[in-house]
Amino acid sequence: MTQTRPLIAIVNVVASATIDQRLDLLDITKKFPDVEYHPDQFPGAVFRLKNPKTATLLFSSGKMVCTGAKSQELAETAVSKVVEILRKGKIKIKNDATVTIQNIVSSINLGGRVNLEQAARTLPRSMYEPEQFPGLIHRMLDPKTVILIFASGKLVCVGAKLEKDIHRSVHQIHSMLEEKNLMAYD
Repeated sequence: MTQTRPLIAIVNVVASATIDQRLDLLDITKKFPDVEYHPDQFPGAVFRLKNPKTATLLFSSGKMVCTGAKSQELAETAVSKVVEILRKGKIKIKNDATVTIQNIVSSINLGGRVNLEQAARTLPRSMYEPEQFPGLIHRMLDPKTVILIFASGKLVCVGAKLEKDIHRSVHQIHSMLEEKNLMAYD
């Protein structure tokens, strides 16, 4: 018995953004008491949204980093929302933010077990040292992603900049595992 489609869930999208102007983080924390800012510990302020549930780091350079979104669209929405809220709070921001997706992290369930010892010997660009980490680390060239493969058939895919690249990576690794008889289904 084989499972035809792996279950893929995007768990985090990291996006960088810029508004091409400087931000006064002290002024922002005065106007928005919920914004966390401890310049002695970290140079950025943390602006959290409940919907979409994200945290956006604001830097005085006008650069931002948004984490926690579950899709590219939600990351873009979160950054736009932060800019909009800042504007409503009388923070002068001339330009809309330019958003760039840096990393999409997803978790995958292949629905079967993987023979990691055999996979480590068979798959190119793979590293498996069970004393240090329980999963096999596989570096994919196209799309350029890293896939962590666990014996349970669960995977974590990191490094994708487009959601379609996750699907391509997962399809490729699943096909490779199947072709080389490295999957076992109950």
